[in-house]
Amino acid sequence: MAKYWLIKSEPEDFSIDDLKRVKRAAWTGVRNYQARNHMRDMQPGDRVLFYHSNAAPPGVAGLAEVVRTGVVDPTQFDPKSDYYDAKSTRAQPRWDCAEVEYAETFPALLPLDRLRAEPALDGMLLLARGMRLSVQPVSAPHYKKVLAMAGRKV
Repeated sequence: MAKYWLIKSEPEDFSIDDLKRVKRAAWTGVRNYQARNHMRDMQPGDRVLFYHSNAAPPGVAGLAEVVRTGVVDPTQFDPKSDYYDAKSTRAQPRWDCAEVEYAETFPALLPLDRLRAEPALDGMLLLARGMRLSVQPVSAPHYKKVLAMAGRKV
């Protein structure tokens, strides 16, 4: 049974349009253990809400699907990368990631303030005070409600 997730990206770094262009991408650069562990819980076929963070306005921009898991994040080995980890070795990498595939772009961004105003989304991790995780689980009812709010048939 598919699970549901939300992944965040700043659109100037990597947007839903970038994912559409490249079709598939490894979700590299995650350096939070809880977010990494969420990616370790992902399975191929899981559905993903693609969220534009640090944007004006922030919001859910579209959908992706998990196509591969357990991918070693190569950025941890690159000293020129912002995500370099000197303590990680090729023999014992600390950071792995999931590969996601573009599914669709919503006709309009579903902004954070609209999500916050929806009572059916109470308890969604994204809306919790101080929640900054770039990868987080989403319950099936919350996922379906977000799709309905975006005008998608569930």
